[in-house]
Amino acid sequence: MLFKRGAEIRYSEVTPRETYLNRRSFLAAIPLAGAALFTTRASAAAAKLAAIKGPFSTDEKPTPFADVSTYNNFYEFGTGKDDPAKNAGRLKTSPWSIAVEGAVGKPKVFDLEAIMKMAPLEERIYRHRCVEAWSIVVPWIGFSLNTLIKAVEPTAKAKFVAFQSLYDPKQMPASRYAGIAFPYVEGLRIDEAMHPLALLCFGMYGQALPNQDGAPVRLVVPWKYGFKSIKSIVKIKFVEKEPPTTWNLSNAREYGFYSNVNPTVDHPRWSQSSERRLGEFGKRKTLMFNGYGDQVASLYAGMDLRKNY
Repeated sequence: MLFKRGAEIRYSEVTPRETYLNRRSFLAAIPLAGAALFTTRASAAAAKLAAIKGPFSTDEKPTPFADVSTYNNFYEFGTGKDDPAKNAGRLKTSPWSIAVEGAVGKPKVFDLEAIMKMAPLEERIYRHRCVEAWSIVVPWIGFSLNTLIKAVEPTAKAKFVAFQSLYDPKQMPASRYAGIAFPYVEGLRIDEAMHPLALLCFGMYGQALPNQDGAPVRLVVPWKYGFKSIKSIVKIKFVEKEPPTTWNLSNAREYGFYSNVNPTVDHPRWSQSSERRLGEFGKRKTLMFNGYGDQVASLYAGMDLRKNY
């Protein structure tokens, strides 16, 4: 499979750490009532993560940290876009473990530290597209999910990989009003999960993930819509049959299992042909597979991508 390296981007072109962590610059632009929100957000991102430059970065300008950390979908903490930043500060992210089980030769419960030591952390600047027609560009930090997959030695029965988020009503009281079932679950075909672009993610913008962005560990699948990139993972299971996924269970007509970015297939309630980048006023054309077609199109050779949406 041919991979194209994006043009090199200097770290100086990414939103500077001093800018997005500077309390005064942000507090001057938001009401005083937002001070507590900002403090939570800055504290969540305080841990520095050293990472080497990954090979798959886009050359597009990253979206400002302030937008990425305050405009989120994380229904466990509320359905409004600003709810997760307000409410996720109560999430306890340490200690943390992930149970890896199912059709594998070496099932194990890993603590987060053990997983993070599996491979050098990479910074990858990925486009990220939401089904609601907005998009972001983020310097994510992590390594290919296939590193963990190889370590547990999947068997021949492992055709799919199922993921599960943390669900704790005490930490997530807003979830009772979300209108979807919890815990949040997602899934990939095994070859999708093994693709080098699929990222097990621990940070962004040189820092640990803020709670509202999926701390302490999430998935990032850049050629699929954002809801496939499950947050706050606590379980990974290798299975033989296609696993249930939260939004497909909630509304199968609108949310298929594959959920690849395909601008020719409209959501039943809106067009997917264009998108608005957070921090920008105009719209831009949506790219097939979110612009990663050269890398991933071969995974779907012969499939009807209007039927398998």
